[in-house]
Amino acid sequence: MNPLITVKHLRKYFDTPLGTLHAVDDVSLSIQKGKTMGVVGESGCGKSTLGRTLIHLLESTGGTIEFEGRDVTKVTKSELQKLREDMQIIFQDPYSSLNPRMTVEETIMEPLIISKKFSRRERETETHRLMNMVGIDERLRSAYPHELDGGRRQRVGIGRALALNPKFIVCDEPVSALDVSIQAQVLNLLQDLQKQYSLTFLFVTHDLSVVRHISDDICVMYLGQLVETSPSKELFKHPLHPYTKALLSAVPTIDIHAEQKRILLKGEIVSPINPKPGCRFATRCSYATTACQKPQMLEEITPGHWVSCCRVKEINNLVG
Repeated sequence: MNPLITVKHLRKYFDTPLGTLHAVDDVSLSIQKGKTMGVVGESGCGKSTLGRTLIHLLESTGGTIEFEGRDVTKVTKSELQKLREDMQIIFQDPYSSLNPRMTVEETIMEPLIISKKFSRRERETETHRLMNMVGIDERLRSAYPHELDGGRRQRVGIGRALALNPKFIVCDEPVSALDVSIQAQVLNLLQDLQKQYSLTFLFVTHDLSVVRHISDDICVMYLGQLVETSPSKELFKHPLHPYTKALLSAVPTIDIHAEQKRILLKGEIVSPINPKPGCRFATRCSYATTACQKPQMLEEITPGHWVSCCRVKEINNLVG
């Protein structure tokens, strides 16, 4: 299968008074059509910046982003506007991402108006269909965001994102601001819509339990770089990078008989501003040696399982 999205050596830097912030640094990945790629890591690791750069909400500093074989980084403004129909985003905060002066109906209808492809009657019909699709009652069409709970607000955001039948959606922590029971409803809705419309997701989250539930493949980010990528089941069964192991050890379990040994990370977090070459996790890694001061590259350890660690085989007692 040809991937829908292929990213090669993507970089996104920001200039600051203290130097250049490497928010996304040399990231390469691919996402198959109809699949979900989860991106996990600590706050500030560059997850959201990666998602926004993929759909060109942020202009990349370097690298390529191929969408259906077309490099998004080189399109004109008019071409980018057309691509917006195929690439959408669901934001983290379902309150601040909605216009408080627009009703539910107006919010979901807005992309249809901007596209200029629908008559007034078609816009009304399509808006009502979208409301029904995401589970918003007809009686709420004239409601404003402050009159809705978090779950309904996020459903409005999902309806707006789906208005123009996109192929690729960045889900930027879409359930982190919701109660656990509402999280499950929204996650199930996203999965149902994905199956129905063959949607492709980049799912950004810091919650490993959520990403395990919804993702086909997972990327683990640390300070702007990918340290491990793998199919979801493989990552949870056989994590290989020391940072991934530490993250998974912090996931709570309801099994009272399970032996859970938490890995406590010590040491200082290096600055993402003008970082030195080498592994950025080395200052917190108990396995670090002088070899870790050299640039690290993703290496395929087992089929589909890539790790950026020069000592990964030694640490995990792998042959070869």
